[in-house]
Order: sequence, then structure tokens, then C-alpha cells
Amino acid sequence: MPSPDNRDPWVLRQRLLNVLKFYYPDCVDRRFGGYVAQLDERDGHVYDGRTKHLVATARAIHNFSVGALVDGPDWCRAAAEHGLTFLSNCHWDDRRDGYDWLLDGRETEDDTRYCYGHAFALLACARATEAGIPGARDELETAFETIDQRFREAEHGLCADRADGRWENLAPYRGQNANMHTCEALLAAHEATGEEPYLDHAYSIADAFVNDLASETDGRLWEHYDANWNHDFDYNRDEPRHRFRPWGYQPGHHVEWSKLLLTLAAFRDDDWLTTCARGLFDLAVELGWDDEYGGFYYTVEADGTPVIADKYGWAVAEAIGAAALLGEIDDEYLDWYERLWEYAEANFVNPKYGNWFERLSRENDRDDPNRGTEVEPGYHPINNAYVAIEAFDGDSPMANRSS
Repeated sequence: MPSPDNRDPWVLRQRLLNVLKFYYPDCVDRRFGGYVAQLDERDGHVYDGRTKHLVATARAIHNFSVGALVDGPDWCRAAAEHGLTFLSNCHWDDRRDGYDWLLDGRETEDDTRYCYGHAFALLACARATEAGIPGARDELETAFETIDQRFREAEHGLCADRADGRWENLAPYRGQNANMHTCEALLAAHEATGEEPYLDHAYSIADAFVNDLASETDGRLWEHYDANWNHDFDYNRDEPRHRFRPWGYQPGHHVEWSKLLLTLAAFRDDDWLTTCARGLFDLAVELGWDDEYGGFYYTVEADGTPVIADKYGWAVAEAIGAAALLGEIDDEYLDWYERLWEYAEANFVNPKYGNWFERLSRENDRDDPNRGTEVEPGYHPINNAYVAIEAFDGDSPMANRSS
């Protein structure tokens, strides 16, 4: 059987909708509202029907909004509206102006204010605004104002990581990941509204990380910093498998930044954006691609020695999006695009349902069900299929600038 043409927007749309169909309708919670995000990645059965995680809620809103944008079934729009209502009414804390991190049904379990979570709320609202979901534009402004007033450190052009629920104590830790996703969300907000402040803030984050902080690590993007934005090379050194803040360089984040720089380059005509986008993708491959088994190591040392050799689907999905955009300026990256899809299809894509498995061993074996409250409801494969659709359909921001 011939392989599908992964440059065909129709094929990419089917891949995107297959992921959505894996989650719908079981993910739509008619009891508490919002979504049931905890579906077993193997067969889709619900293993936790109560826990509501801010990031999972926001990612699902984003996903169904993208489904509406690609003219998916009518339930995409309805499901996005359903989730946006829950984000506004249940995750949002009217008393203290912030999104609660974790809920049990509708009751707050953890009200820690994470920039990472607020970034995904902004991204969700941006995509919902683009899709014309009622109320999304107002919620977008709420999310942006919270990030701008509570997390943004103007003197650095970057964002702090987290605060307690009363906004009384700001943690000293500073992180790359929250800022990367804030940059992503700001770019989406600019795409949805055309307003310049979103673009300006996105540019300042990218400039600070890629030009300033990475210059101290030979172009590599370190994950962890102190309150003054000094590199903290000892943070979690003794806990390299930390769920969200592992020690080491992450090749997946290098390709993710490559994609973001190319998106930014569509709106800002600065040569460093495309030059660094190429460099970060090439560096990710050099440091993190496993030539024997395929896929990107999760974390590596500065010389590419694996720290955690597991393979994560999100890293491959992000590389697919980056390679699709790089292919618009250099055909050589389309070879990587095809290679990445071939690897994903052979290892990460569930052959029965079309969703993606989260994590594999170095040898590409599945080690456990990958269950938890902090789940990945298909955001990375959906988002990057959407990026590739726009790239190959000639409708990406970069293509529009080139024309």
C-alpha cells in the first residue's frame, strides 16, 4: 500500500481530524462542564472523569477551534464553545484574577498561577477568536492582560514562571518553557487580531532567548534560570526525569523554537529570525537525533550525550511543523519532513485510531499507559498538522509574506 502524500493538505486534514475523533465525543464532559482529558492513549477509555487541568482544557479548546478552521464537522465548533465557557466560568478566579491550575470537577484543587497555563489559555482564546467562537476575543484580552501585568518582566523582555493563588509570592525560578509557549500564544493572538502589542511582546521573548541567553551556551537553549535570568546549570541535575523541568538540553524545544522564529519572520523582516531557525533545527538534529533507532532523545548534554534517551511524540510533531515551514525557504528540509512523518507513522501514530502515543523507550517500545492528570490531548500533532496544511496550501504567514 503506497504511503500517503503528507504534503497534501487533504491528507494532513484527515490526520488532524483523526486525532480529534479519538477524543470526541467522550472528552466533552456533560456533568461538570469542560472536558474529560484523561483518555487512555491505547483505546480511549476514560480513566479519570473528574480532574480538570488548565493546560488540558486550553489545549482542547485550541484543538477544536483548529478543527473548525479546517472546516471539520459541526461538533468542532460546539466543542470549542463548550470548553471556552468552562475556561471562563470555572478555571478563572474572579476574586483574584487568574486561572486556577487544577480542578476536581468544578472545585479548585490547586490555584497556583503558572505562566505556562496562562499562556495556553491565551493560545486557546487566540485560535477560538480566529475561528469566530463567541466570547473568545474578550477572554483573549483577559488572558493577555493577566500575563502582561502579573508575569511579564519588562526589564528582561521575559516572563516569570509562577505565583501563589493570591499573587503574593513570585517564585524565584525562571524557565524557558513557559516563555516559549507565551511567545507562541502571542504570535497566535497577533494572527487572530492583527494587533501589534502581541507581536512586540513575542519578539522580545524570542530576541532575549535566542540572541541573548543562548549566546552564553553556544546557541543552545538552556531550560532553567534564576530570578535574575542567570543560567542555573544545577537545577534538577539530581532529578533528570522531572515531569516538566528535566535537567539537560531538549532537542524538541530547539525545533519548536525554530518553528516559532519562522512564524515571527513572517511579520518581522529580520534576517536573524530565519538564520537562527535553520540553526536551531540543524542543532536539534546534530545533538538529539538517534541515528540508530530514530526520533529525538528527550534530553541531552551539551555534546549530545543522551541524558534521558526516551522519545516523545511532541518533539517529532514540532519538528514536522518546523520542517514544513523551513521547506518554504529550502527544499532540503522537506527530506526531513518526510523522514519525520515516516518515523511518526511507524512508531507514534496509533494504527487503530490515529491519535499519537506520548512516550516511547529509546528502542521505540511502549513502556506504560502514560496516564496522569497532565495529559496531552493531541495538541502537538493537531497544531503541527495545521501548520503543515497552511505551508503546503500556500497560506502560511511566511508564504503570504513571500508573495
